[in-house]
Amino acid sequence: MATHGGRASREERRESDEETPLQEVVAGVVIGAILLVGFALLAVGYPFFWVVFPVGFAGVLPMAIGLTRLYERRREAEAKRREAERSEPGSALETLRRRYATGEIDEDEFERRVERLLGTETASDAAAYVRTRPERERETE
Repeated sequence: MATHGGRASREERRESDEETPLQEVVAGVVIGAILLVGFALLAVGYPFFWVVFPVGFAGVLPMAIGLTRLYERRREAEAKRREAERSEPGSALETLRRRYATGEIDEDEFERRVERLLGTETASDAAAYVRTRPERERETE
């Protein structure tokens, strides 16, 4: 979001304030639940049924939307992080080294995967690897 003098433009704020489909669903479910509970309490004769409406609309609904936005921001940040990892050259090898160093994979698995990575550096190498994969699997059995 570009800022001018530390403030976001009106268009940028408006774009960030637009509801996503998930936010619309969450809002609809929460509103439905508030109305259902409020009118159910009215129907059974509970004298303070009206409390459900201000608590629901002023407290529960904004909280649900806020949590939904937090979830979406975290999910978007995670997706960007994964994309950055994929696009970095050598990131697969770095990830493999990290997993070996932390003990997630053993030495044999590490060596097998390094061979596969180095053998599929180009698109044509990868295609050849996929074509010959069943042959290699038969040889190892």
